[in-house]
Amino acid sequence: MSEITEIVDNLENRISKLLHKYDVMKQANESLQKELTTVRSEYGKLEEDFNASKDQIQSLKAANAMLGSTDHKRETKLKINSLIREIDQCIVQLSE
Repeated sequence: MSEITEIVDNLENRISKLLHKYDVMKQANESLQKELTTVRSEYGKLEEDFNASKDQIQSLKAANAMLGSTDHKRETKLKINSLIREIDQCIVQLSE
């Protein structure tokens, strides 16, 4: 009979340890989920900042070329031509 009680005690010990490990893992998972949410939010903000910086760089290149720099002259000419075509299309639509 004592052998059975030892087995039951042993099983209770193991179950208790498993339940404790489960609780620890559950808390770790919750912590990681919160961290993931924070990181995703930060990533979104950084991506927006990056896109804004790219736009600002393009504007600065165009302004630099208009001031006489030859570094980005071709890009600026293409942008100006594109804007002129858009203006011409607007004028045509207005005159109809």
